[in-house]
Order: sequence, then structure tokens, then C-alpha cells
Amino acid sequence: MSVMRAAVVEKLMEPESLLERVVPAPPVQPGQVLIKVRAAGCNFSDVLMLQGRYQEKPPLPFIPGREAAGVVAEVGTGIDDLKPGDRVMAYTHLGAFAERVAVDRRNVHLIPDAMPFEQAAAMPVVYPTSHAALVDRAGLRPGETLLVHAAAGGVGLAAVQIGRALGARVIATAGGAEKLEIARAAGAEVLIDYRREDFTSKVLEATEGRGADVIYDSVGGETTDASLRCIAWKGRLIVVGFAGGTIPEIRANRILLKNIAVVGLHWPVYGEKEPATVQGIFEDLMRLYDEGRLTPLIQQRYALSEAGAALAALATRRTVGKVVIEP
Repeated sequence: MSVMRAAVVEKLMEPESLLERVVPAPPVQPGQVLIKVRAAGCNFSDVLMLQGRYQEKPPLPFIPGREAAGVVAEVGTGIDDLKPGDRVMAYTHLGAFAERVAVDRRNVHLIPDAMPFEQAAAMPVVYPTSHAALVDRAGLRPGETLLVHAAAGGVGLAAVQIGRALGARVIATAGGAEKLEIARAAGAEVLIDYRREDFTSKVLEATEGRGADVIYDSVGGETTDASLRCIAWKGRLIVVGFAGGTIPEIRANRILLKNIAVVGLHWPVYGEKEPATVQGIFEDLMRLYDEGRLTPLIQQRYALSEAGAALAALATRRTVGKVVIEP
């Protein structure tokens, strides 16, 4: 039996308790691709899964990690468009924090020869999440104003880059000068330090009282409530997640008074519900990458044995851009 190293969640835990184990390597089922993992992206949802606080609760034990990049090691029956040696990235659902991961073919995408694996591993979750949110759900148009919260984090930074590429004027909120500089370099025109400034008044000031046309909210809690005070007439609030830890409640009269739309975005189900949309999103992301309009920012790399430390850094918001694990 073939074995491999992996980070394994044997019980619900805090990130610091995550340890590396030797486990059986996954078999390759029909329609699956076995990937030798060269880099795996870390996401806030990984932290929530470890704690049992995510909307999806995989049975124990499980190997966390939702995005990977590497080299095809083997393909299952029924696959004739990929071969061993191909360079790929994948949305893995689970299992990326390991030396090998088996993934359904529909979630595997070829990457350019020039794309580093660590950049590829930063894309399968945050970039299509932000693309689907801004294009498919919010219909962001050139010339509109986009407000991005937590703009130096994974999905936030992707939203800034994509919003800029779509021709929007981007307003970014983040905590501290270093994170705001990251957002500025990604294309944000207006920078707001939410720790020191009231972002609501700053957004209204920057838009001459009109407010933001689209608000990208991955924070939740009080941030969502305050966002409704600076949204434009017929604006769209995109609910992407609740990194702040609190799921907000929105009073319907606030939706009515400004004719606004509150739309949700849950990227993981797109592969099941709209596979053609997924393919189109990845093709557009690769085009923007080739044009130099998207560049994943990798802040720090960790070894597989340091997966717990990587997620702990993410959980305490000490990171900007993406954190990757390199088995």
C-alpha cells in the first residue's frame, strides 16, 4: 500500500494543534486525477473547518486544504485530455495539505508553463470566488465604484485586482498602512484604515455622497450593517463570507428604501450547478493572468509540517495576500 505525508484533522481543534501524519495515499477513481502536490493554498474556511464552524462539516478524520497546484501523477479511466506530467491547479474540496490528492476532472485546470506553482495554488478558490461574485452575481460595470472589505486578504485582494481589470474604481478597507499599501499596489484608488477611520463616511466622501455601487463583503457582522449606510441607489451588496465571526441580520426595509440587492456567493457549489460557468471563469482568469492584470501575492510559504502555523497566522489576520504550503 502506498503511503504519503499529510496534515490530518483527527478531532476538532485550533490551527496550532494540526499535525502531520503518514497516511494511505488516495486511490484514483474513474474520472479522477491524482496530483503530486507542489503547493497548496490556505483559506480562512480551512480554519473554520478545523474548528467545526464552517457550513460544511466533513466527517473525522479528514485532510484539510481546498486548493492545490502540482503535476499530474495518474489519471483515472474515462480521462483522455490530461496525462501524467501535465502542470495543473485544482479545487480539491478537501485533501490538498498532502503529498498527493485525487480530484474530480471537472475541478482540474491546466496552468501556463510560466506560472509558478505557488501562484497557481493561490487561484482555485479566491480568484474564481471574486470573479463569480463581481461578474456573475453583481454584474460590475466599467466606471462603477467597488468597495472591497479586508482588501489585503486572499479573496479581498483578488476582488481588488479583478475589479480594477473590469474598469471599476476601487475603494479598499484594511487594517493598517502595510495592508493598505498592498491594496493600493493591486489597483485600489481610495484607501481606508478601518481601525482608525469610519469607512462609511469616507466612502460617502469619496463618492460625493452617492455611495458604492457594489460592496464586496467577506467580513460580516457590523461591517455588513455599516456597509448598508454607504451603498448607492440600486447598489449590490455581495455576501461572500463571515471572517469577522458574526453572521449579520439585514432588515428588509433597508433593502427596499434604496432599491438595493443583497446577493450571496458560495463558490464551491458552482462546479455541481454550473460547470460551464466555471470553465468560462477559469479561462477568463488565465487570460487576465497572461495579460499581467492578475498576479497572486504570496506572502509566506510553509512546509507541510508547519500547516498548523500557517493556518494560525491566517486566523489571527497577520497575513496579507495568500499563504501557501509546499509539501
